[in-house]
Amino acid sequence: MMLASKEITKMFGRKTAVDHVTLEMEPGHIYAMLGPNGSGKTTWMKMAAGLIKPTSGEMTFEGRPVDIESRKQIAYMSTEPYFYTWMTARDVGKYYGDFFADYSADRYRALLERMELNETLKTRELSSGMMAKLKIAVTLARDARVYMLDEPFNGIDLLARDVIRACILESAAENKLLLLSSHLVEEMEAIADRAAYLKNGVLVECTDLEEMREQRGLSMADRYREIYSHSEGANA
Repeated sequence: MMLASKEITKMFGRKTAVDHVTLEMEPGHIYAMLGPNGSGKTTWMKMAAGLIKPTSGEMTFEGRPVDIESRKQIAYMSTEPYFYTWMTARDVGKYYGDFFADYSADRYRALLERMELNETLKTRELSSGMMAKLKIAVTLARDARVYMLDEPFNGIDLLARDVIRACILESAAENKLLLLSSHLVEEMEAIADRAAYLKNGVLVECTDLEEMREQRGLSMADRYREIYSHSEGANA
């Protein structure tokens, strides 16, 4: 397994954000991590990225505990803005180049062009949709083994989603693993081949989507509705 958690739990005070989740992810697949707000998606991804430590359990990358070395192989895009406001899009690229040896400036410029972003734009001038595209571009500009994108379609209009979807699919490879979380289940259906459903911090199931369609006659969205239809704030 490339990325795995074993009985992993994360608590913030008395609140349990992730509750004894055992989950294994293999290279060569695009995973969708699904669930309404508060289901534990972001917390699980941040532990996989090595940004926060689990309260108990273990997160591993290629059989070894996630640590500073595994971060060199894992490209994580968070939902929060994480660039200085004085930065231009060009500065963002240089910033990544200083931190990550697998970053490609040429790839970054090509992605910016496809997403219709000018390198001279300052981050403080960007709309939420433009900022989302910038974060995706700089994340995918790395030649990582694992790409994790948390809510990549937030604030993105319909046409821009088509471009982003194409860029994500082009980043897939047999030796790479892609993991995306999103509330836009229909968008995930067009990208992912496996789906992990989290509810109240607990893993409900991780399923092969083609097998689910063939054996159970369910789409990703159908299963989403089955699991979350009675959950407060659930949306498909």
